[in-house]
Amino acid sequence: MTAFELSYDYRCPFAKNIHLHVLSALRAGADFSVDFVPWTMSQGYRADGAPDVWDDPAHDPDLLALAASVSVRDQQLDKFLAAHEALFRARHERAIRLVTLEEIDTVLTPVGVDVEMLRLDLQSRRPHQVIGENFRRFEQIEAFGVPTFVVGDDATFVRYMTPPGDDPKASISLIESLVTLMTAQSALNEFKHTRLPQ
Repeated sequence: MTAFELSYDYRCPFAKNIHLHVLSALRAGADFSVDFVPWTMSQGYRADGAPDVWDDPAHDPDLLALAASVSVRDQQLDKFLAAHEALFRARHERAIRLVTLEEIDTVLTPVGVDVEMLRLDLQSRRPHQVIGENFRRFEQIEAFGVPTFVVGDDATFVRYMTPPGDDPKASISLIESLVTLMTAQSALNEFKHTRLPQ
């Protein structure tokens, strides 16, 4: 079994691409054990001296989709993969900002999420604390963005440019090759094409 953690923030298009590949692979029966880890881009952009964003209600709209996903992952796990995909697609394919409860409800109700349970969990701010705990944990391994794979104690940021196509086997192959490269070539610190694919 291939086991890894994978961070996400719904605002990042590269996170969308790689997470959709992982979801495609999982649905096709890939032998992956994946822990989906929320990580907020907002924390790095807060003003000097400002509170952490997960403790600051002024940032709640920016964190809403992330907090909602944490709630679904932790309390309605059987709905998580569908909710995860729906939130990424809503943000990047339907241009829904995901900053109000009404927008979140519109996206998650069709995939069977109990939105009343979700709302109660959000009101408790438990998901916000989970976001903070994960951010601090990823800071310890010097993670700086999404998506970041963590295999064992090793973290690797990946910027993949295209979402999956119609062949889920291609997604399985992609994720397997990335994780293999991470584990077998730990001395490879940076590998970047100089030009975007045509």
